[in-house]
Amino acid sequence: MVTTVALVRGYEVVIGLETHAQLSTRSKAFSGADTAFGAPANTQACAVDLALPGTLPVLNRAAVERAIRFGLAVGAKVAPQSIFARKNYFYPDLPKGYQISQYETPVVQGGSVAFLLGGQRRTVQLTRAHLEEDAGKSLHEDYHGRTGIDLNRAGTPLLEIVTEPDMRSSAEAVEYARALHALVVWLGICDGNMQEGSFRCDANVSVRKPGGPLGTRREIKNLNSFRFMQQAIDFEVDWQIDRVEDGLRIEQATVLFDPDSGETRAMRSKEDAQDYRYFPDPDLPPLVIAAEWIDRVKAEMPELPAAMAARFQRDDGLSAEDAELMTQSVAFARYYEAARDACRQPKLVANWLMGDISRRLNAAALTIESCPIAPNELGELISRLSSGAISRPQARQLFEHLWPENITVGLSGVEASVSPGRVSAAIELLGLQQMTDSDALEAIVDKVLAANPKSIDEFKAGKDKAFNALVGQVMKATQGKAHPGQVNELLRRKLGGG
Repeated sequence: MVTTVALVRGYEVVIGLETHAQLSTRSKAFSGADTAFGAPANTQACAVDLALPGTLPVLNRAAVERAIRFGLAVGAKVAPQSIFARKNYFYPDLPKGYQISQYETPVVQGGSVAFLLGGQRRTVQLTRAHLEEDAGKSLHEDYHGRTGIDLNRAGTPLLEIVTEPDMRSSAEAVEYARALHALVVWLGICDGNMQEGSFRCDANVSVRKPGGPLGTRREIKNLNSFRFMQQAIDFEVDWQIDRVEDGLRIEQATVLFDPDSGETRAMRSKEDAQDYRYFPDPDLPPLVIAAEWIDRVKAEMPELPAAMAARFQRDDGLSAEDAELMTQSVAFARYYEAARDACRQPKLVANWLMGDISRRLNAAALTIESCPIAPNELGELISRLSSGAISRPQARQLFEHLWPENITVGLSGVEASVSPGRVSAAIELLGLQQMTDSDALEAIVDKVLAANPKSIDEFKAGKDKAFNALVGQVMKATQGKAHPGQVNELLRRKLGGG
C-alpha cells in the first residue's frame, strides 16, 4: 500500500519483487533426493531429478506445510485446491525441458507484508506465493572455456513470493525484502542463506510520469544481497530515465546486475506467460488442502513477530519502534527475552541491544547468534548498573572487557569464554567495586570542596557547570568508584543546595 511517492528526477518509480525462498525440507519437491548444500556436483540428483524415462514425481508433504505456514503468517488465502503446471522452456540445466510450477491456481493467494521505513509503517500487498522446483546450475569457471552443469539443485523446493507493484523506491524494496527474509527465517520455512542461494530476489522496475500509465518493466534477476538490490535498482532507474529523456523506447527484458561495475546489462528479451506454454502437469493431481490440515499447521505455528512486538509493548512498556527492533529476528527476540528475564529491566536491555551490542556486532559483521556476551551476562551487567553497584562509566568499561578484541566465529557461534561468574570475576579483576564507605566518601567530598573555593562561589552564583565540575573532581578522587547519585546528594547537602 503506497502512502507517499518520492519522485526521482520527476519520475515515479514502480517496483515489484519476486522472491524465491528455498524451503527447508530435507528432500526435494518431487523426489527423495537430498537438498543439503555443498555436495560434490551431480551427487544429489536422482532418476526423477534427471527426468529419466519412466520416472514420476511425488509431491513433498513437508514443502506444502511450509507453504501453508507462510500463507497463514501473511494473512493470505490458502487455496483448498491448487494446480501444478509445466512451465516449458529450454536451458541446459533444466533436464526435463520444463519446470514444475503453479500458474493459474497457486497454493497461497493474496496476503501482505508490513515493515517500517523511516519510522513509518508500510505495507506491501502480495499477489501470490506458489510452489515450484528449482533448476540446476550452470558452472562457467574452471572449465577451460566450457560450461559445466551441476544438477544437485534440480528439483529443490521453492516458494516463489510475488508482490503487487507497490514499492516506489529502492529503499522501500530493500526494507520489504529484509522483512520478508526475517519472516521466512522466523517461520522456519527457509534458512535465509543468501550466499548459498536460499533467498533470491528478482526486481521488476519501471518508471513513469506521475499519474501516467505504467512504464515498460525490466526484470533484474537473482539479486542475492540487499546492498546489491539497492545498487541495481538505483542504476536501473537512472538508466531508464535517461533512455526516456533521450526519446528512446525501453524494451521489456531480463537483466543481470554486475556488482563490479555497478551496472545492469540485458541478458535476454523478457518472456511472457504465453511463451512458456503453461499447461496442467498430467503426472500430478490437484493439490487438495483440507481445513483440518490448515488448522493443525496453525496450531503448530510460532508466535509471529507482530504478535510478539505487541506483547513487548503491552507487557514490557517498549515503544512500537523498540518492540519492532527487538523482533527483527527470532534470535534477536530470544536474546532480548533472556536478558530481560535476567534483570527485569526491559527498556535498559533494549537500549543496550540497540546501542552497544548492535554497534559492535555490525562492526564485526556478526549476527546476534554470534554475540560473545551471553544474554544472562548482559542482564547481570544491567542489574549491577541499575542497583548502583557500578556506575555508568564502569558498566561501559566492564562491557568492553567482556567483549573480546578478536572474535573467531566457529560453526556453532563465537568461540569465546562465556561462563558462569564471568561478570563478577571481571568486576573484581578491573577493581570496579563501588565505594560503600560513606564516611570515607564524605571525607573526600570535604577535601574537594576545600580545594575548589572558586567552583563553590560559581555554584552559589547559579552556574550549574561549577557543580558538575565538583562532581567530576570527586569521581576522579575516588577513581570512579563512588556512586554518582550519592556524590550529588552529599555535595548538594554540603553546599546548601538540597
